[in-house]
Amino acid sequence: MANIFREENGVMIFELEGKIMGTRHDDSLIDRVYEFIEKGKIKFVFDLSKVEWINSRGLGICITVYTALNNRGGGFKLSCLSEKVRTFLDNCRMFAVFEAYDTVEEAIKSFR
Repeated sequence: MANIFREENGVMIFELEGKIMGTRHDDSLIDRVYEFIEKGKIKFVFDLSKVEWINSRGLGICITVYTALNNRGGGFKLSCLSEKVRTFLDNCRMFAVFEAYDTVEEAIKSFR
């Protein structure tokens, strides 16, 4: 999974791609999240437009990020979910926890 990070209007945007499966490869994502948190960044959007699939361990990564940010008064949003990813998250009842938006721009605006 290749990850691109950028900041827009005080919100960290993580452009993820491939599969989020909770593998060793994904550990670098968690490390990067905590690096930004340590720098005071507490608003995050995961852009999932290029994510093919997420499994329960990958979902655990999202929950870890959500919890870390929520505990610091921040926020975590998802954007650009494929139908496959949306269905998985819906079946897991995760939309009771995560906010999801059709575009990155809508997710960023939701922080205001």
